[in-house]
Amino acid sequence: MKEAGFPLGILLLFWVSYFTDFSLVLLIKGGALSGTDTYQSLVNKTFGFPGYLLLSVLQFLYPFIVDPENVFIGRHFIVVLSTVTFTLPLSLYRNIAKLGKISFISTVLTALILGIVMTRVISLGPHIPKTEDAWVFAKPNAIQAVGVMSFAFICHHNCFLVYGSLEEPTVTKWSRIIHMSIFISVFISVLFATCGYWTFTGFTQGDLFENYCRTDDLVTFGRFCYGVTVILTYPLECFVTREVFATVFFGGTLSSVCHIIITVAIITVAMLVSLLTDCLGIVLELSGVLCAAPLIFIIPSACYLKLSEEPRTHSDKIMSCVMLPVGAVVMVFGFVMAITNPQDCTHGQEMFYCSPDNFSFTNTSDSHIQLTTQLSILNSSIFQ
Repeated sequence: MKEAGFPLGILLLFWVSYFTDFSLVLLIKGGALSGTDTYQSLVNKTFGFPGYLLLSVLQFLYPFIVDPENVFIGRHFIVVLSTVTFTLPLSLYRNIAKLGKISFISTVLTALILGIVMTRVISLGPHIPKTEDAWVFAKPNAIQAVGVMSFAFICHHNCFLVYGSLEEPTVTKWSRIIHMSIFISVFISVLFATCGYWTFTGFTQGDLFENYCRTDDLVTFGRFCYGVTVILTYPLECFVTREVFATVFFGGTLSSVCHIIITVAIITVAMLVSLLTDCLGIVLELSGVLCAAPLIFIIPSACYLKLSEEPRTHSDKIMSCVMLPVGAVVMVFGFVMAITNPQDCTHGQEMFYCSPDNFSFTNTSDSHIQLTTQLSILNSSIFQ
């Protein structure tokens, strides 16, 4: 919302969700047309080894572009501890269906976090000064916003794995599940985006929790829930990365020893990458434009256009012809804009309104006039 402008951002969010829904169904249709049951084999049969190699690189790299003086409460120690204790054991599962209950827990926690964000838009929002351009229709960084939205909706890399885990996998059943899932996802995303941006407008960070004050106990609980959702979600990404590695180098089958070694290696490298950065915004943008955009918009459309024998006027082909160039634009221009104009990052520092002199969450008597006056002084230097 901050990058695109609130009204345009809402429209883009629905647009990305619609394209995601369409492309997920398109992938399974492409698999049916080509007689394949994995993303890699679909692209390999359609575009040969070069396409297969490109897709494998994108699928393999996607999960890696992620995210006090006492070392035992520091960020690095917590990341290592949670990885070894929770992420690694969950990632060692061989059957993706076993992660279903874990994903359900993550969904419940997401609902709790959403409730916290909605609560704070009422109790905290009126005390945060609004930026001047908060409600303009569109902003020049809209393509960057599309990159972040693409990251939020990407699930194509494990599309065939989930499809294959269904008791009776059919295109009709898959379409029904996808429509329902995308509808729920976009509903949650719109609520998150609206409540978060309504609270902080131009001060909104790439990681929304960076906007809240450390003394806010309710939000601290929300941060904990968010950390748990990441821990429970990452094994799905690791599953795909490991499958790509197994397919490319071991013919698709791993022994028990190789399974453990490769899983440990993937988790270790991903953990090391996460320790090197604390800015979520640029991570979401780069992952969105470099990996999510081609996996959502470009590759499914290209495969279907080459495999389908439907006439050019068929609705699926028309949509594919629209999605493919749009994805290319988002990928190229989004990458350039993400590098030349990265999102602001506070590196964990408290926002100015959390200072006792400016705003106290337990004392909301500070006048809006005082905050507005201080804003003119702080606005130019807050992110330096």
